[in-house]
Amino acid sequence: MSNGNATFSPETKGIISNEEFINRIASTRFAFAVSGKNITYFNTPAAFDIETSSFYSHREKQAVMYIWQFGILNWVTVGRTWKSFISLLNSVSNVLHLSDKIRLIIYVHNLPFEFQFLRKLIEWDKVFLLDKRKPVYALYGGIEFRCSLKLASKSLEKVGEDLAKYKVKKLSGDLDYELTRFHSTPLTDKELGYCENDIRVLLAYIQEKIEVDGGIDKIPLTNTGYVRNLCREACLNKKLFYKYSALMRELTLTPEEYAQLKRGFSGGFTHASAKYVAEGKSKPLEAVGSFDFTSSYPAVMLLERFPMSKAEVVESLTPEEFEKSLKKYCCLFDVTVKNVRAKIDYDHPISESKLLLPKDKKERDRITSGWIVDNGRIVDADEMTMTVTELDWATFNDFYDYDKESIQIHSFRRYEKGYLPKPFYMAILELYGKKTRLKDVPGEEINYMISKNMMNSAYGMIVTDIVRDELEYDNVYGYKKPVKPDLEEAIDKYNKSKKRFLFYPWGVWVTAYARRNLFSGILACKEDYIYSDTDSIKILNPERHMDYINEYNNQILSKIKRASTYLQISEDLYSPTNIKGKRKTIGVWDYEGKYKRFKTLGAKRYMFERYPEDIDKDHPQYVITISGVNKKKACEYLVKTFADPFDGFTHKLCVPEEYSGRLTLTYIDEPCSGIGVDYLGNPCNYYEETSIHMEPSQYELTLSDKYKSFLYRLFDVEEDSW
Repeated sequence: MSNGNATFSPETKGIISNEEFINRIASTRFAFAVSGKNITYFNTPAAFDIETSSFYSHREKQAVMYIWQFGILNWVTVGRTWKSFISLLNSVSNVLHLSDKIRLIIYVHNLPFEFQFLRKLIEWDKVFLLDKRKPVYALYGGIEFRCSLKLASKSLEKVGEDLAKYKVKKLSGDLDYELTRFHSTPLTDKELGYCENDIRVLLAYIQEKIEVDGGIDKIPLTNTGYVRNLCREACLNKKLFYKYSALMRELTLTPEEYAQLKRGFSGGFTHASAKYVAEGKSKPLEAVGSFDFTSSYPAVMLLERFPMSKAEVVESLTPEEFEKSLKKYCCLFDVTVKNVRAKIDYDHPISESKLLLPKDKKERDRITSGWIVDNGRIVDADEMTMTVTELDWATFNDFYDYDKESIQIHSFRRYEKGYLPKPFYMAILELYGKKTRLKDVPGEEINYMISKNMMNSAYGMIVTDIVRDELEYDNVYGYKKPVKPDLEEAIDKYNKSKKRFLFYPWGVWVTAYARRNLFSGILACKEDYIYSDTDSIKILNPERHMDYINEYNNQILSKIKRASTYLQISEDLYSPTNIKGKRKTIGVWDYEGKYKRFKTLGAKRYMFERYPEDIDKDHPQYVITISGVNKKKACEYLVKTFADPFDGFTHKLCVPEEYSGRLTLTYIDEPCSGIGVDYLGNPCNYYEETSIHMEPSQYELTLSDKYKSFLYRLFDVEEDSW
């Protein structure tokens, strides 16, 4: 890829001086890209990174930057002080004649970290925040720092592994983060090489993005931006604009409706059968089968019907009208029920956190005192109120008994059902086809990753909050207090937006359909059900449940036939072939295989052992999943420490800090200074305006007292056995 008279070359190695860095930039004719906002960008990759040390001084947490590294195109330079970096930044700006209309984008992998060190050293023109301390970009003159982590949605190590054209892998082990360093601490060639390589990985990644996307101006701020741009173009192109816009003008919300939709929205279902959590304290289960849905969320987006009208509010409903509405419409309502009792003991779908409670504390305590809860899920309740769709209500009736005479329905809304608009529908279907066809195809690695990431983001953009707090950063006062926008104004703006091609209720029903599908498997497998996570289940005796699997998959084929006939498209589009010529039908249960041994200790806490024939260089013998813990390192610890790793995977598991992969971050918003001593024994003056202290922390696997109490009572488990 040519940038003026310079060509990007990943083979280039070596760090150059700040002076030589500026000279090379000054003597290079770079290519430009002009955005739709009439801003001219240098169409070349640029990246910035820092290395820091965290330590204690007089028992106070402190942190310092001891080296920064900066790269443009093929050149990387470094410095040891903030003064030298800001001086270089200003020199780059002067040489390139940067301004508000002529900009250089500099990517930082995890911008919030570097920004915390930089934020009081630079007079920012604008900072765009997703949340407090989470900037996506920060503008200084003509220099625009952007967060490449939000763009890539993966670690720098994974970014290096996934590079398709410019092969630059992140190094590991060449820089010991446990050693305290300051700006005067000497660095070895190996350590400097590590710092340089981090920049070169990011430069290669951005160069690939420039080439594939057609210019740096085409690269969105976040990964979700790719699928948003693709779908918006599919729906609002010149040919379809007026027709699609007319549909959007019909699909509008009211503030009260939006609030109810937010209450009714729920994500995936991740839970473990309490029975096997209790039994798992002593031994793992054997021959456990694993099934997952093929692209669960995209599948329901293509095969199910969604709200396709403005909501009709029904003030009074007879029981007959209620049942009829549930069958014919997409329905949303608040419901109060009494004397709720679980029909089954192997899982419970209603989330305690989603139930509605009065503001009065005495009344809240009265209601919740009658709840029995299974790790966040309702088992029994004397009384409860929830916001549900017709799908959630059907699931509730499958899993619970209750006093039918006590039902109270509030705020009942119903929508006409229909398939998603065809332009949007076809964009999702095309993404699934591309992801399937391009997987493992030589030379198509970049396009496969794009399609895969877009598929993963397709659902997320639908449920992006319409009403978000307004966040501002002030150079003097820092992060301002979030301002809640006026609800009516925000909804009115949403309804009238000419760029809108989505309808928020669609996202609420996407997850509702997906949960319903998952619960069908839980119900069918009965006592053999062990664990579920959004789109997958782990079960005993998998061969015993193949009739259900086959029947479900046949239902998917029927839904494909029905949708394809209605939309007048080929059924083959729903079952593209992969590189091996095998058809991958969207939405079906796919058998992942059987584990030799499996053990779960709750949601996002499980471990399995593969059969010997399934082990190769890409598949370790043991795999552990604990939310927030490094899988690889935690497994290393268990294998190293216990003769049988499953003996260590208990409710009393404590993963030492060197194996947990966990870091405790402390934001320091006041200046810190002093004389520190580095790992070589050398004293050094240090000063930071603001910083982040990081330290490794151990992980202790514990159960809440509430969950323990439930297990004790339900399964007669002895308390001292935990």
